Amino acid sequence: MRYQSFRNRDDESKIDMTPMLDIVFIMLIFFIVTASFLKESGIPISIPEGEAKAVQDKISIIIEISDTDEVWFAKRRIDIRAVGPNVKRRMSELDKPSVVIRVHPQSRTETMMHVVDQVRDAGVFDFSVAPMKEN
Repeated sequence: MRYQSFRNRDDESKIDMTPMLDIVFIMLIFFIVTASFLKESGIPISIPEGEAKAVQDKISIIIEISDTDEVWFAKRRIDIRAVGPNVKRRMSELDKPSVVIRVHPQSRTETMMHVVDQVRDAGVFDFSVAPMKEN
């Protein structure tokens, strides 16, 4: 008889994990379903049409460096040593222009740095360098 009572105590000490697993799976399904319905919202921005034109007018000097390290200024190919004089001339013609250097990802860094040096020699220190999309 003692042996049977010992066995009963052992059976009573076991914890049934089935209800806990059921709750975990229900919570998992709940979070998956609610996460798929959440929509990230942002702040709507409206840009007046007059402002868009003003932004386009600011980008007035564009220098492009192609994948073969050719330098293009105002849609014409120029020598890298002529970048500075061309920028100076264009700066005197325009009112507060900005300079954008568009660089192809396959071009050499050395060419880009020569163009940056020429732009700085022309007296422009506020310029931006932007990557060009590959075609």
